[in-house]
Amino acid sequence: MSKNKLPTIKEIAKRLNVSASTVSRALHDHPSIGLVTTMRVHKVAKELGYEANKMAIYFKERKTYTIGVIIPDLSEPFFSAALTGVEDAAEACNYNVIIGQSLDNFEREKKIVENMKDHRVDGVLASLTKETSTYEHFDSLKKYNIPVVFFDRVPNRKDINYVACNLVSGMLQAITKLVDIGHTRIGLINGPAKLAATLQRLEIYFRCLKENNLPVDQDIIVSTTLGKADNVKAISKLLSLDEPPTAVIVFNDYVLLDCIATVKAAGLIVNKDISFISFANLPIWEYMDSVPLASIEQFAYKQSSMATGFLFELINNAEKPNGIDIPPLQHIIDSEMIDYTPAK
Repeated sequence: MSKNKLPTIKEIAKRLNVSASTVSRALHDHPSIGLVTTMRVHKVAKELGYEANKMAIYFKERKTYTIGVIIPDLSEPFFSAALTGVEDAAEACNYNVIIGQSLDNFEREKKIVENMKDHRVDGVLASLTKETSTYEHFDSLKKYNIPVVFFDRVPNRKDINYVACNLVSGMLQAITKLVDIGHTRIGLINGPAKLAATLQRLEIYFRCLKENNLPVDQDIIVSTTLGKADNVKAISKLLSLDEPPTAVIVFNDYVLLDCIATVKAAGLIVNKDISFISFANLPIWEYMDSVPLASIEQFAYKQSSMATGFLFELINNAEKPNGIDIPPLQHIIDSEMIDYTPAK
């Protein structure tokens, strides 16, 4: 056998004087092959450096044992935690993961979906960009029997598979906390208009103000595209009001980091001159000298691992009649406010 040539099943069979089909079954630990023969086959395969032709296996089984995951930005702790959830769940099922970062760019997201289709992944997990408002690129995967499950940033549609976080409980806890410590003028820095989470936060904000008998003041409701310059612009607008809010609910912790820097640059003291509560509950707060009063935990790992479980359920049903058209798999996880109020 040439040094540069990979060993084959036929060579193992010749070495052991058995049939190639016997070797093939033994390599897959088939019960029809005796234990002694199976052990001998594995021993010779290891000695020869035999590696299974995975492409042939994939072709036969019509699976690549690979899933794709599309996230906005891996550098964000929330999405890195989510990716860990995906990889842990995938590893438990002997699946590989292909990662695509959209960087919050819609055209890039579409290209990643196309690439994953070309690589014939068995399924796709996705958290949308802040620009995504149409979903034809995801819908196109259906004709290739590639199921999609969304998590965290999900389309505002009823016909999709998704796992998301219910922000009502966390927001209600947040505003109740602010009211309890004397705040009555509570502002909101919301996110990009195309994100379903933006509308959800606004609706919950209105609802929680009403439940606490607080008036709605449109002057203290602003939005940001999530970019640094826009984050600074949003908080600066609130600070410049004749009557600025004494507390602000912020779209997420990443936006809040820019808000805190802006407040400190203006000579103001966080949690004294103005207080904040935000979403995401980043692990960095325990290392910061200026922190929000609280942050709302959205359980990134739990969302993504559950979404991966849904995806495998869809993949395993894909070969059944109309398996890909089973009722949408959907789950909402309750959020939870994590208190960072300094101990007195």
